Amino acid sequence: PVWLNVSFIVAALFFAPYFHPPIMVLAWAVFVGGVLQLAYQIPYLLKIGFIPRFQWNPKDAGARRILRLMAPAVFGVSIAQISLLINTIFATFLITGSVSWLYYADRLMEFPTGVLGVALGTILLPSLSKSFADKADGEYSKLLDWGLRLTFILALPAAVALAVLSVPLVAGLFHYGKFSAHDVEMTRQALMAYSLGLLGLILVKVLAPAFYSRQNIKTPVKIAIFTLSATQIMNLIFVFGLKLNHAGLALSIGLGACMNAGLLYYYLRKANVYQPQAGWLAFMTKLTVAVIAMAIALHFAAGSDATWLAYKLMPKLVHLAGLLVLGSATYFVALWLMGVRFKDFMHRAVV
Repeated sequence: PVWLNVSFIVAALFFAPYFHPPIMVLAWAVFVGGVLQLAYQIPYLLKIGFIPRFQWNPKDAGARRILRLMAPAVFGVSIAQISLLINTIFATFLITGSVSWLYYADRLMEFPTGVLGVALGTILLPSLSKSFADKADGEYSKLLDWGLRLTFILALPAAVALAVLSVPLVAGLFHYGKFSAHDVEMTRQALMAYSLGLLGLILVKVLAPAFYSRQNIKTPVKIAIFTLSATQIMNLIFVFGLKLNHAGLALSIGLGACMNAGLLYYYLRKANVYQPQAGWLAFMTKLTVAVIAMAIALHFAAGSDATWLAYKLMPKLVHLAGLLVLGSATYFVALWLMGVRFKDFMHRAVV
């Protein structure tokens, strides 16, 4: 997702004038972003001598098994993207601009989701699979506990920062050209609704591999189907019942992600696969205090919404960068003062 976003940004800034209509450049940016994502991995694969050789053998038992399991596994972790697609269709029936407001808010949400969720899921899956194959149940549970703690320590402040800095982020990145102050406000509403589900979205990418590593595909797929159905019911309630319009669509995705993560956690505990390690209450208390300190610092340093709407490009970017540094410093210093040391999260079995 990072390289895809970089491709979008570079294409829009430097190559749009060479396309007619200019929007076509974004279609090509998708292709280039995909190539970049693939190319980025090749040097590392070469370094470990793991470049795959393509050979078509449809009768191979392993290949057939992977193909059989791949589709439900992809569906299980793609529920948010499927919900977003359905919500986009819903948004076309709302006032003009709803699709764009949801899209811009989703772009901001996808950055932490892509960086944190994909990275943690990629790291955990092979380690969990190895522990399961070795029948090391204790190590399996500890690995999952490590992943959950790291998710909370990184995703929780990201979610709060998205909400507190919703106007600075939207105005700083998008309030140019025909993107009006009204568009900033509408996108802010969607972003704040999305931020409620950021933690859930990333937790799904950590909890789902716990099932896949045990070759249990059915449970996360059943949960995904239930969550997708519940999300659409929430769409009807929020949009047509409570009249939340496009923000209601974003809220349904956020709450659906939290529901998905909660059910995955419930069934892991029910199967006695995961046993939380000691110290969670103290850990969450320290996180909460640090997040509150960060939120207060960001709130007072951000200034008024009117200021952000009046800023020119460079003052916006400089102020926004300063806020990100301030928020990060406040959060991590607060954790350090309360005794949280990041060396405690350097799990050699995982990294």
